[in-house]
Amino acid sequence: MAQYGVGRGLEGAYPANYEDKFAAYTPAWQEIFTGIGPKTVLQIAREWASTAEKTEGACMVIVGAGINHWFHENLMYRSAIMAQMLTGCNGKNGGGMNHYVGQEKLAPMDSWGTIMSSKDWGTVPRLQQAPLWHYINTSQWRYDGNQKFYNSSPDNKLANMHTADWVVKSVRNGWMPYYPQYNQNNFELVKEAQAAGAADDKAITDYIVKKLKTGDLKHACVQPDEEINFPRVWFIWRGNAIGTSSKGHEYFLDHYLGTHTNKIADEVAGDLVEDIEFKKEGARGKMDLVIDINFRMDTSALYSDIVLPTASWYEKADINSTDMHSFIHPLSEAIPPVWESKTDWQIFQTLAKKVQEMAPTYLPDVMKDVVNSPLSHDSKDEISQLTLQDWAKGECDLIPGKTMHKINIVERDYTKIYDKFISLGKGVAKNGLGAHGNHYMCEDVYEEMLTHRQHITKWKDGTEYPSLKEDVEGINAILKLSSLTNGKLADRAYRNMAEKIGVPAIAELGMPYRDIDISYRDLQAQPKRYNSSPLWSGLMHDGRTYAAYTYNVDMFVPWRTLTGRQHFYLDHDAYIAFGEHLATYKPSPTPEVYGDMRVTVNDGKAKVLNILTPHGKWHIHSTYGDTLRMLTLSRGGEPCWLSEEDAASLGIKDNDFVEVYNDHGVYVTRACVSARIPSGVCIVYHAVERTYNVPKSQIRRGKNGEPRRGGMNNSFTRVHLKPNLLCGGYGQFTYHFNYWGPVGVNRDTHVLVRRMDKVEY
Repeated sequence: MAQYGVGRGLEGAYPANYEDKFAAYTPAWQEIFTGIGPKTVLQIAREWASTAEKTEGACMVIVGAGINHWFHENLMYRSAIMAQMLTGCNGKNGGGMNHYVGQEKLAPMDSWGTIMSSKDWGTVPRLQQAPLWHYINTSQWRYDGNQKFYNSSPDNKLANMHTADWVVKSVRNGWMPYYPQYNQNNFELVKEAQAAGAADDKAITDYIVKKLKTGDLKHACVQPDEEINFPRVWFIWRGNAIGTSSKGHEYFLDHYLGTHTNKIADEVAGDLVEDIEFKKEGARGKMDLVIDINFRMDTSALYSDIVLPTASWYEKADINSTDMHSFIHPLSEAIPPVWESKTDWQIFQTLAKKVQEMAPTYLPDVMKDVVNSPLSHDSKDEISQLTLQDWAKGECDLIPGKTMHKINIVERDYTKIYDKFISLGKGVAKNGLGAHGNHYMCEDVYEEMLTHRQHITKWKDGTEYPSLKEDVEGINAILKLSSLTNGKLADRAYRNMAEKIGVPAIAELGMPYRDIDISYRDLQAQPKRYNSSPLWSGLMHDGRTYAAYTYNVDMFVPWRTLTGRQHFYLDHDAYIAFGEHLATYKPSPTPEVYGDMRVTVNDGKAKVLNILTPHGKWHIHSTYGDTLRMLTLSRGGEPCWLSEEDAASLGIKDNDFVEVYNDHGVYVTRACVSARIPSGVCIVYHAVERTYNVPKSQIRRGKNGEPRRGGMNNSFTRVHLKPNLLCGGYGQFTYHFNYWGPVGVNRDTHVLVRRMDKVEY
């Protein structure tokens, strides 16, 4: 009702009443799409509102990863959030929007973010938004029709752009990161600038800007099929990137690895794109070396060149946390890492040591590097682009950090990379720490760490640093320097924030935590809640449960928007262009326009179904699904769940083998016929592995007509990015690591399902 509402005596056409099924957004109208009766909708709405009124906002929406996997995920979220805003449920214990999507943020982000990206040594990190990176580098954009075909929007230039062009725009304008950066080696670019007379960092930056203006230098994302821009070496760590994470698995096999694939999709983007360069022959086998840091032989390990065995959860010291569960959880070494395995921390440390040993021969000098960084959330960058203008189109001047990404010139000394890895740099003491717009100085804490003489690294020049060599030392550094686990720093951070935003009462929020100083040993002794901190928006005083935005509501802290208020209306140019400046309804893309089955033909023996890939049913993600007990429960693999009606129409009985396929690939498995599955939908729980029990497909053949072995649950998916989520440079639409960017959509996908007459292994 946000856009149309009911008649209130104003000009224009409005619904006559809630029962008007011919007017948009009425309860009667929505029944056409959902099948839910208008009386049920009205009952839910009134019960929600009355409950919120009686409980003062204790109405909560809890969602899992499912919503994030639909193309119009952002509108689904906004619709739920709007109901909470209208009834005062945000920032209330027992209320609010709670999403559990498997990518929660580490709670001690202030200290962890610094150590993780070596900011203590002045490093500017390269942090990549993954879905857009894989969309471009696995060449899935080449198979993608224009998103305007499946994204209902007003007819205008912005809304009519191909998604790949949106990626280019987002990178050039500084909304999203992309690495590699340019079609020229960074070190060589700096040397070229210096040879041309650039005497300092500003002059080097000016030289790069000049080359971008003339077109002599191009961003790598503009030419993804040129060899200079290929990603060559890939470290896979803490994920199954070629398997359970790779939406578009067969495209990974083709364009990253250059190996056999079961996709038959056609490349259609050539006539649709403008800013990204389309070469007639797309690149295949871009990766030269794939290294997997793994504790099991999963699909990624199967396809990797090198597997470095790492310790499992019970073989190492580590910590685990999220911003939703208010405890820091310790992992402890029950047994030493078995055989040749090492902890993750020690593996990276060993690699750094080897690089340092080789550096005097290959990289003996201090190198100047160029690092492009997107415009930052919680900074002045949020007001750098009040209107959407593209310098590459001559709509504005090219100004780093304002009309485009920032350009940083940093020094790399590879002869000290190991020494720095095992030492906490003095940048912590000099510059302080912070995150999400917060800051606090911590020189005294750094000096305190130096008094622990058994945890010191001493360099050849005699300089001493707090040690990060051992896993527990790294953990304790994170705990010691975070406002969430060191109460002295929490108090300091709150006092700084009180002064910054002009709310004096905030200064006292850190008082109850001033004597708290949590170490790894403390966590092992008993569970410990972390402190309230201005880093996050929940207050947890006196045992209060964490609830997002209670800090904003209780303490009148401005919300992280340009106005400091919650927003129904989003006045970003791109959201207006897409017709999503207010939350609205958009239909799901149909399989015809989405492009899942442009080539695949139904011979009448199969049926088109909407395929869903919920969270793993017989295992945790992809882990331990191949044990005898789990395989027995799951019929030897992940079955395809079908409704009784759809199974009967295809002559499929429970436990029959079926093929699930589309243009992207094929999956062969058993059928699980269930009354719990609605007609028109089928389900394959995610995290299927290609390491066991993969029969050959009969529908997808090799070059000589031979049956090809089937794939896994991501073999019938492909990345679809919603362009709105690439937009930035304004207000809350500015980049932050693991916060802002598009999701690799895979739930609007459709497949054909057919019964198999012959099963081969």
